[in-house]
Amino acid sequence: MRKIIFITGVSTGFGRAIAGAAIAAGHTVIGTVRKPEDAAAFEALSANAHARRLDVTDTAAIAPLVAEVEQSIGPIDVLINNAGYGSEGILEETPLEEVRRQFEVNVFGPVAMIQAVLPFMRARKAGHIINITSMGGFITLPGISVYHGSKFALEGIGESLGKELAGLGIHVTNVEPGGFRTDWAGRSMTRTPRSIADYDTVMDGVRERRQAYHGHQVGDPVKLGRAVVELVANPAPPAHLLLGSDGLRLVREKLNALQLEIDANERITLSTDYED
Repeated sequence: MRKIIFITGVSTGFGRAIAGAAIAAGHTVIGTVRKPEDAAAFEALSANAHARRLDVTDTAAIAPLVAEVEQSIGPIDVLINNAGYGSEGILEETPLEEVRRQFEVNVFGPVAMIQAVLPFMRARKAGHIINITSMGGFITLPGISVYHGSKFALEGIGESLGKELAGLGIHVTNVEPGGFRTDWAGRSMTRTPRSIADYDTVMDGVRERRQAYHGHQVGDPVKLGRAVVELVANPAPPAHLLLGSDGLRLVREKLNALQLEIDANERITLSTDYED
């Protein structure tokens, strides 16, 4: 079944890969970009590729844009919240302005998109919202705490939203990629300058390894695009979808460690209940 799919951030990376796979499968794609030249390049892909200029931090522009797309192109069957970036830095060293910007792009932008499409999806009692989060919405590594915070937030929002919409014919899926060969760890990542020597031991090695790993990740973005298109076709999609062998391994390790920690502290946990 051919669908109309709205994807934020289709200039590069996951957004472009998902859009390409969706167009190849016969779907119509509305993709957001920030630059005029990116709009032209996207629309050159296919007659089914429709570009719209949008910065997701301009939340006031989102609802009018969604309404325009619904009127001029057709009903949005699937929203894919893809636009986002990574912020690297020790938390103590990271300016609050960068924390706010990370959440504006990775959390508030997606929420504004969801709020804009939901009235139309509710009226039709159909739709699928897909949030591209990260294995970093489950597991954590040092040096990207603000990024993790934004992805944990979107994970929780998406999971709860799915329960709110369960009886309305609208599905919500959080897609959690592991490491993929996009530019997430390259020019797309912002890096807070180092200033506190106490963190040298943990951070210097992390930053070097992350930069060395860039371009050698196990995940193939083209295959991710195909997996997301397969997800779009699923009539009963999951609430969570991990993509990539490294993500699977690291999330399983986290879940196992969490279970051990919960079990080890069960006595204290149960000691706080009222005694009847």
